[in-house]
Amino acid sequence: MCPDTGCARLSYGQARALLDEHTALGGAGTGWDLRELRHSAQTHLGEARASLLMLMAKSRHKKPENRRRYFKPSPDAIAEVTALPAPGDRRR
Repeated sequence: MCPDTGCARLSYGQARALLDEHTALGGAGTGWDLRELRHSAQTHLGEARASLLMLMAKSRHKKPENRRRYFKPSPDAIAEVTALPAPGDRRR
């Protein structure tokens, strides 16, 4: 039960069905699955510059190498980081 609303929590099957229903473009069964939702959440947090330790705490991974596969930055995020000046780079 949710302490704020008093409503029962969704079962895994109910959550999966609702997510598919609201993300399906080509009919039932074509939407996101819960694994894709978790992965996209990690990517958005990473692009928002959450620290690796915070991402690991959120995903409950113990090793950074196991968490790395869930983070897929967008081309815009990669371009933004690439544009940052390198340490010691003195532009005038």
